[in-house]
Amino acid sequence: MRGIPVSGILGTPRIRGTVAFAVTASAALGLAACGTSGPSTTSSAKGLTMWALNDQTILKESVDAYNKDHPDEKITLRLFANDDYKQKLRVAFGANQAPDIFFSWGGGALNDYVKAGKVDTLRASDVKADRFTPSVMQSATFDGKVYGVPANGLAPVVLYYNKTVLADAGVEPPKTYTDLLAAVKKLKAKDVVPMSLAANSKWPTLMYLEYLLDRQGGSDVFTKIASGDASAWKDPSVTQANQYLQDLSKAGAFGDNASSVSYDQGASTALLYTGKAAMEVMGTWEYANIAKAAPDFLAKGDLGYTAFPTLPGGAGKADSIVGNPSNFLSLNSATKNKSAALTYFNDYVLNDSQVDAYLAAGSVPPVTGLESKLATVKSSSDKAWLTFVYGLVQNAPSFQLSWDQALPSDQADPLLTNTDKSLLRQIPPAEFGTNMSKATS
Repeated sequence: MRGIPVSGILGTPRIRGTVAFAVTASAALGLAACGTSGPSTTSSAKGLTMWALNDQTILKESVDAYNKDHPDEKITLRLFANDDYKQKLRVAFGANQAPDIFFSWGGGALNDYVKAGKVDTLRASDVKADRFTPSVMQSATFDGKVYGVPANGLAPVVLYYNKTVLADAGVEPPKTYTDLLAAVKKLKAKDVVPMSLAANSKWPTLMYLEYLLDRQGGSDVFTKIASGDASAWKDPSVTQANQYLQDLSKAGAFGDNASSVSYDQGASTALLYTGKAAMEVMGTWEYANIAKAAPDFLAKGDLGYTAFPTLPGGAGKADSIVGNPSNFLSLNSATKNKSAALTYFNDYVLNDSQVDAYLAAGSVPPVTGLESKLATVKSSSDKAWLTFVYGLVQNAPSFQLSWDQALPSDQADPLLTNTDKSLLRQIPPAEFGTNMSKATS
């Protein structure tokens, strides 16, 4: 995966890959991402083995706590650089040398292991599944069975906006797609880029298509696609979603230089907080980026955020969201120490101390009943942000996993290529679905 620098409120760069949308922070803010070194190891003479990514600091603390309490049944933790991890895991499973517990992004990649019989089913009662946000659990639930427990923070995609820029243009935060097009027109008249987009990185554009399809056709359309139904790419709502994306592009929503902007250096983020752009569609890690890069902008209350606009006549629900529900920990079906693994899942993964650590790092963990903890957050801006994200996820009827994670990895390149072509209007809207149907057949 290629990485994207994103900074945690208390931490260092995070990353989102092109094949698996990932968020990181040395403070373990969010979803896992690329690293530059590894693996590193916490050793144990016996007990369980576990693999994860080397940016997962808070997750590692849960292993340390478990090992302190279980000196005779320790977890040997290996932490890998993100670029190496997926391939190493595939090789290990192929050689029957995979760890007892392994870290994943859920979705299609995890389901591939499930279909191969490599992952043990987790009964809801075994892992106290009712403590986790229901929409998040969908990404690790297949055919009604649970195959993973959430292990870190939520990362839905939201619409950020610069309050001063919108006010100067006489624009309200858009609630509908019609509002959005009208805002684009007014902002262009003020010589402001309406929407900051790092189109050179391609995956940021995908966020628009994900939301536009969800708003137009509802969550069932992509559910069919993710299940392997290649013909579902030709659903009329896929074509309409691409039409909406191209209409935005034609209207000048993304300015004249979006294709030269990469997310890696934080350029698209800077456009928002410097007032050169009015809005940005991005994951919740962007709040942490802005907090580090432009604390005064945040302190002045100039950053606004809201849900992605609705579509007129769309079948989708206004409170559905897309993005990254969480990363997950799953159990190798060949493990000989399932009882110890379940103890770790139950008592140490996203327990009270873990939840506190994530909230302190500016990330909302995917657990229910956080209202009392959110009420104690001291910073008013952080409290408002965390409460917004928590409410967004708790109220979501569906939380669609990012397409480049939900789909098998061999579909990522054609997905991103055709998304970029659609943005640039190099293909007609219907051709996106036709091309993807061929690529996934």
